[in-house]
Amino acid sequence: MEELQKTEEVVQENKEVPIIPEKIFATIDDFQKIEIKVGTVISAVPVEGADKLYILQVDLNEEKPRQILSGIREYVQPEDLIGKQFPFVTNLAPRMLRGHESQGMILAGSDENGLALLNPSKPLINGTRLR
Repeated sequence: MEELQKTEEVVQENKEVPIIPEKIFATIDDFQKIEIKVGTVISAVPVEGADKLYILQVDLNEEKPRQILSGIREYVQPEDLIGKQFPFVTNLAPRMLRGHESQGMILAGSDENGLALLNPSKPLINGTRLR
């Protein structure tokens, strides 16, 4: 009986240990598929009826500015974006959000303290590819 109780305790202890999923590694070839370029935000306009979205116009040194929608509105004011450089993923398939086409994604990080946008440590030419 005592041995059965010990077995039950071990099973209960094991239930409390979180299962950590196996880490999946990307290869250098996987990383090279992602096109990340520096761009300057020209404008940031709130999407009507959407609390989180901005429509960003971004200068990536292309023929015309690129439209990128981003769900950062609750964390960042337009004046904190306009005229500043950020990294953008530029080879994502275009996607429709709230009736507007998004042609990329701004890179950001977040934790329990909120959202942080990434900036180059010095100005770069718009369209510079990050590697």
